Amino acid sequence: MESLNYIEDKLLKKNKIIAGVDEVGRGSLIGPVVACAFLIKNIEFDIKVSDSKLLSEPRRNKIFLELMKHNSEFSLGISSHEEIDRINVLNATKLAMLRAITNLKTKPDVLLVDGNQRIDSKTAQICIPKGDRICKSIGAASIIAKVVRDFIIKQVAILFPYYGFEKNKGYGTKYHKDCLNRYGPSPIHRKSFKN
Repeated sequence: MESLNYIEDKLLKKNKIIAGVDEVGRGSLIGPVVACAFLIKNIEFDIKVSDSKLLSEPRRNKIFLELMKHNSEFSLGISSHEEIDRINVLNATKLAMLRAITNLKTKPDVLLVDGNQRIDSKTAQICIPKGDRICKSIGAASIIAKVVRDFIIKQVAILFPYYGFEKNKGYGTKYHKDCLNRYGPSPIHRKSFKN
């Protein structure tokens, strides 16, 4: 990404504090949805970020460390697999995003939300489909959420070694589905998933 998305650029030139918001794990068969709200306060933010799914794990981890060294301000929100089963994955995703926004120390002027679903927040918001590919704030949120969720899932993989979670991160690969048929669901599987 060579330049800021024009919406992000315009807002920053007006000295608006932006929180990019994204989530990871919505399509997984296991575990939580992890959301991140990432603040950009000025146009000087120059770390190159992108959609976390388009980056290799080493590249994603490198950018994550750069973001941490940059003293970035961000916050996380999580919805558990039980919550996903109780209120559905879309509502749980919105709740995780709202938690991430609420936990920020600095109140943003505008939310840039990845996708086309508004969050139940009084803060002004703009929904941007594929925003993690064109907005630095959303791309940074995407990377942080992905690294954090992957870390959680790698710990879960130690507890439930039969499903290959450390490789598939709980997504419905053929190997994962074959293991589900062989062993049945683990306690961390979402009961509402369609196999």
